[in-house]
Amino acid sequence: MLEKTYDATTVEPKIAKAWEDADAFRAGANAKAGEDSFTIVIPPPNVTGSLHMGHALNNTLQDVMIRFERMRGKDVLWQPGMDHAGIATQMVVERQLMERQLPGRREMGRDAFVEKVWEWKNESGGLIFNQLRRLGASCDWSRERFTMDEGLSEAVIEVFVSLYKEGLIYKDKRLVNWDPKLLTAISDLEVEQIEVNGNLWHLRYPLEDGVTYQHPVAFDEDGNPTEWETRDYLVVATTRPETMLGDTGVAVHPDDARYKEIVGKHVILPIVGRRIPIVADEYPDPTAGTGAVKMTPAHDFNDFEVGKRAGLSMVNILNVDATVGIVGNDDFMEGLAPTREQEMVWSELEGLDRFAARKKIVEILEAEGLVDRIEPHKHMVPHGDRGGVPIEPRLTEQWYVDAKTLAKPAIASVREGRTKFVPKNWEKTYFEWMENIQPWCVSRQLWWGHQIPAWYGPDGQVFVEKTEEEALHAAIQHYISHEGPWKAWVEEKLENFAPGEILTRDEDVLDTWFSSALWPFSTLGWPQKTEALAKYYPTDVLVTGFDIIFFWVARMMMMGMHFMKDENGTPVEPFHTVYVHALVRDKNGQKMSKSKGNVIDPLQLIDEYGADALRFTLAIMAAQGRDVKLDPSRIAGYRNFGTKLWNATRFAEMNGAANDPHFLPETTTLEINRWILTELARTERDVTEGIANYRFNDAAGALYRFVWNQFCDWYLELLKPVFAGDDEVAKKEAQACAAYVLEETYKLLHPFMPFITEELWAHTAGEGRERETLLCHAAWPAPDFADEGAASDINWLIDLVSGIRSARAEMNVPPGAVAPLVVVGANGVTQERLLRHEASIKRLARVESIALAPEAPKGAAQIVIGEATACLPLGSLIDIGAEKARLEKAIAKVEQEMNRIASKLANEKFVANANPDVVTAERERYGELEIQRASLDTALKRLAEAS
Repeated sequence: MLEKTYDATTVEPKIAKAWEDADAFRAGANAKAGEDSFTIVIPPPNVTGSLHMGHALNNTLQDVMIRFERMRGKDVLWQPGMDHAGIATQMVVERQLMERQLPGRREMGRDAFVEKVWEWKNESGGLIFNQLRRLGASCDWSRERFTMDEGLSEAVIEVFVSLYKEGLIYKDKRLVNWDPKLLTAISDLEVEQIEVNGNLWHLRYPLEDGVTYQHPVAFDEDGNPTEWETRDYLVVATTRPETMLGDTGVAVHPDDARYKEIVGKHVILPIVGRRIPIVADEYPDPTAGTGAVKMTPAHDFNDFEVGKRAGLSMVNILNVDATVGIVGNDDFMEGLAPTREQEMVWSELEGLDRFAARKKIVEILEAEGLVDRIEPHKHMVPHGDRGGVPIEPRLTEQWYVDAKTLAKPAIASVREGRTKFVPKNWEKTYFEWMENIQPWCVSRQLWWGHQIPAWYGPDGQVFVEKTEEEALHAAIQHYISHEGPWKAWVEEKLENFAPGEILTRDEDVLDTWFSSALWPFSTLGWPQKTEALAKYYPTDVLVTGFDIIFFWVARMMMMGMHFMKDENGTPVEPFHTVYVHALVRDKNGQKMSKSKGNVIDPLQLIDEYGADALRFTLAIMAAQGRDVKLDPSRIAGYRNFGTKLWNATRFAEMNGAANDPHFLPETTTLEINRWILTELARTERDVTEGIANYRFNDAAGALYRFVWNQFCDWYLELLKPVFAGDDEVAKKEAQACAAYVLEETYKLLHPFMPFITEELWAHTAGEGRERETLLCHAAWPAPDFADEGAASDINWLIDLVSGIRSARAEMNVPPGAVAPLVVVGANGVTQERLLRHEASIKRLARVESIALAPEAPKGAAQIVIGEATACLPLGSLIDIGAEKARLEKAIAKVEQEMNRIASKLANEKFVANANPDVVTAERERYGELEIQRASLDTALKRLAEAS
């Protein structure tokens, strides 16, 4: 006999071990001969990572599809792996060295430090994989890959060298996001915008000698200037005064009448003395501030683009640690003839931290009368998410991928429908980014990662090859074949047996996203032509969050289509579908963050409610395009759903239900059995279509309705008289049918709640018997039964009883009270049904008698059922006057709350200024109240009919 209660803490580890012992999730497990493959590559979590709610949702949805297709007999591979997480991992290990008072990274040197990182990875990295196992993720764990493992490293080098030789990777000097704490370039994804209370400094830049212009100072009501003053300076505004040391121009809009006459003139840069041009460009907004914008091309992304268009010089005035570096800076000094006084000022600024320099520069400008005004200014400042300090746009030489060229086939793939996004609206986001794509900076100033396979000769000539030996060979050929001083130098090194001194390797490593971009094919063995690559590539579905469409999805498309071709040389997409799931928010719709204190730990939820309850909650709430608002009480509710199925199995078992291998649905004779088998087939179709079309919430919702409402609340209830009766033939059929329906239900529910269903499947094999296969390898149900007559008949009964129960509840009828039922307008079919189901109607609806009548009796609640009207006389059951007063009071209370919310939502200032999550919550609450109001109105209407 099944245990009285389901204990997830005991069952889940036991089932996980059974799966592992059976190697149940290996690639191809349960595959039918000749079936297609079905492949998903897991978005590789960081080796430093721990399971969060985003992982839980993402991997639950992947696992639903994987288990579903495995049960359908496809050759399934769910490829697991981890990302080496360059910055995060390096920081973890450096922090550990410091805590243990060991030598730091710089002191021990690169090789020793990288060895320490590998030690940490082997000892502590990859904790998240065990956590994913707890969630029930059915990956082929024997195939685990790591972006720094030997095979993937080979793929990375192959791609880099190939792209370089094709001219698609190159070195260039451009602006990057620079983290002055970690001393490396970082990607946009590693930058977070933080609102700070700062200032907007309005600075006066003097025009060159003798130049003036008329600047408007008064305006009429239409904004037309009425008064002007003569100025010999321009006013520019900035939130970063320290960058003015690198200004090389001032930009104004070409249509800005105020400055037309001075475009092409110059201002003299304060403190520096540099003569910089006034240029016309579409970038400045004439309506913002003075319309004149200082240009610092080496320290601002927008200024960089204007600088390229206007031919402005680029002067980097900050060192790698964001201290001022102008003394001895050739770019800074170009064209200057400083006075002794200027040199002294520059010396005072030299080496200052950027914020200290900001304060000092403002003091100097104020002393010279060049600060027009200072305004408090709240604005967003980009910070490095790891270093935690404001990033600096920095002009540096880095390695770049020609993303624009690689993007073209990837754009066409989505445009032409070979790769589709679900929901489709994300295609717009994809196109907007891809069609305006910038060169991809792939170099990072770190030690942990794939070191760039580039070596430099004595004159700076770069040699990109797969190995140092190949690079040295290429270098020797290069220098020996070119007459000049380096030919002799190289020959001398060779004669002295010192070839190792000819080249110096590039110290940078590749952006983590570079190796991740190769994930769908590198994990399958590429560049080797492996059996797995031939069988499982292209993959099928990618499940991801919207925030990495640019950083990962697009790049996998670009790399996959460039390197993976069919026999005709046509690019092959890495996947045919990108399913973009929504965010998991807290119950109030707020984004989870540590600062808000609203982070929900999925592992704690698994401890409290079990993995199945968490998985089912996430799936049933995963409507396409709608964020998941996660309330732990919902998880408790879906734990109860699992308990309901457990108790239903136990009840059926107590009443003799047992697996009958000879049971055939088409041989059943009891109408109630033929009804549940028809509803089961309908549910099978709904669940199959839901999963196949990525409508996971629809599939889970269909299962919930079938299990809770149709099977537990109605089928088992209607079977009670059969189980308790003397008709042994009917009882035997009911026992076999109930067991069959339960087995099919376990199969349908397994992708969503794998642990409890696997346990129930094993238990219900029968006493002393074992199943031929694990549930995860059982055949997916095929919906092939239908008895529309039985379905119509029993659903009529359910509608009638449900209608009576609803009317009783709305009218506040005491639960124990019984009442007569009068049916008006019943045709022959309905009259026959009333007679046949009389006993069930009386038992389930608390009805004392059933009668037919030509018209509704006075004082009766009325329920329309098909062509007939069921009437429930209320006069003897409730105090109609008191019930009317109760309903009217409840309606007034709901209306008062609706009016309060409507007033807030009608206030434009509230909608514009309030937190968007708060506005959304108020709108949702209003919708809930509308439903309450409608329900109360219905009850009051019924009461009026009964008066």
